[in-house]
Amino acid sequence: GRPERLVAQVREAVHGFASMGKLTGLLGGEHTIAVGAVQALSDIYPDLSVLYLDAHADMRDEFMGARYGHATAARRILDLCPLVEVGVRSLSLEERETIRNEHVPVHFGAEPNVDIEKIAQKALESLSSRIYVSVDLDVLDPSIMAAVGTPEPGGMSWDTLTALLRTVGDSKE
Repeated sequence: GRPERLVAQVREAVHGFASMGKLTGLLGGEHTIAVGAVQALSDIYPDLSVLYLDAHADMRDEFMGARYGHATAARRILDLCPLVEVGVRSLSLEERETIRNEHVPVHFGAEPNVDIEKIAQKALESLSSRIYVSVDLDVLDPSIMAAVGTPEPGGMSWDTLTALLRTVGDSKE
């Protein structure tokens, strides 16, 4: 079906579990599923913000005529709640302008030897106390995760990614 239908189905499923106080986790092959999850969770938790880990900004308003898809997922989430991006290594001019105009905190790149504690602390400053974490595996270095649709040179190591998630998890719900 259409991406809008997928988003609605994810929203309904997540809302059902989250409204019962359940912690929800989604695994999918495409970042659009995060939009439905954030729609549901932002209804339940008005103070929600999103930590978006991706090699791509995903901030296009439309991509190939569609408002819902892998290149627009972060933009649709930004329509719902505050967003912080980490690991971005590729973006279009349109996305750069959106980031600038909407004052989206973006921490570009994440080479294997980066000081992830410093990046984590900067990200934490812009996140609310309750967050949704969305991870696109292309945030990782292609030498350890090449099986993604759009790999980008550079990126995090497993240790860097888990250190970031641990730091964020220690301070946010």
